[in-house]
Amino acid sequence: MPDVTKTDIKNAVASGPQAALQLPEPKPEKTRSLWGDAWRDLRRSWIFIVSSVLIVILLLITFFPGWFTGVDPTSGDLAKHFLQKPRLGNIGSPDWLGYDQQGRSVFARVIYGTRASIAVGFGTTIAVTVVGGLVGMIAGYFGGIVDSVLSRLTDVFFGIPFLLGTMVVLNSFQDRTTWVVIGALSFFGWTQIARVMRGAVITTKQADYVHAAQALGASTPRIMFRHILPNTLAPVIVVATISLGIYISAEATLSYLGLGLNGVSWGNDISDGGNQIRVAQWIMLYPSIMLIITVLAFIMLGEAVRNALDPKMR
Repeated sequence: MPDVTKTDIKNAVASGPQAALQLPEPKPEKTRSLWGDAWRDLRRSWIFIVSSVLIVILLLITFFPGWFTGVDPTSGDLAKHFLQKPRLGNIGSPDWLGYDQQGRSVFARVIYGTRASIAVGFGTTIAVTVVGGLVGMIAGYFGGIVDSVLSRLTDVFFGIPFLLGTMVVLNSFQDRTTWVVIGALSFFGWTQIARVMRGAVITTKQADYVHAAQALGASTPRIMFRHILPNTLAPVIVVATISLGIYISAEATLSYLGLGLNGVSWGNDISDGGNQIRVAQWIMLYPSIMLIITVLAFIMLGEAVRNALDPKMR
């Protein structure tokens, strides 16, 4: 409706029939896209704000651990710091969270362990999103025998227990670096993304703009990546965001079982602290708290994004 007041109508009528026909033209309303509506809702969500602040802090710790501690997490002094208790009053100091059975600073190991967990989480999420997204897009777009083969392949991988399969793969490696752990987790973790993408593509390819692009002779890659992909990303982003926290938790579980990263990580520290839980509970307490905060932050972010992108949740 145009922004016309009663005063405008009265003035126009009083000025004559010619003026009455020259009412103010309606201003076109600016339409918002799905992403615009989602961003507006996210800015008003306290869950999104809290989780984003936590994730920003975690990313700062990941990329700039030297800003938070200048202590080497792998060096220790048994004679001086063996199982030394935390001094909670010395915030930020090496002895703030105590020392472990090898005289290493628990605070330094918590800080540097963030890098390993975040790297595995983001790396695995990117890998499974790319692989699963491509498999799901190809299966959903072409259908027929291609869909049947890829769907059965997805079912086979989906039937393998995620952690058990990852443990079998990692057990065959002596040097389990970050890339090895990311590869093992991604090898069994792409199935959920593939299913979500396949369903979204099957729905989107029936749209009129896709049929119009096909009628105009657009190539298959152009239709898939220019017209279908942008309109199927919303559910994939939601699943990927929530899965990121799950992959961080999976890496910690594998490290706790002795099949994770060979280095500083929260899972390794939790495993070491479990052997000293009767006399030094702080060794596993603080890495566990950081793990819980990190996983919770990414799950909260995923929930906020899902609520913003799903029209049924509004």
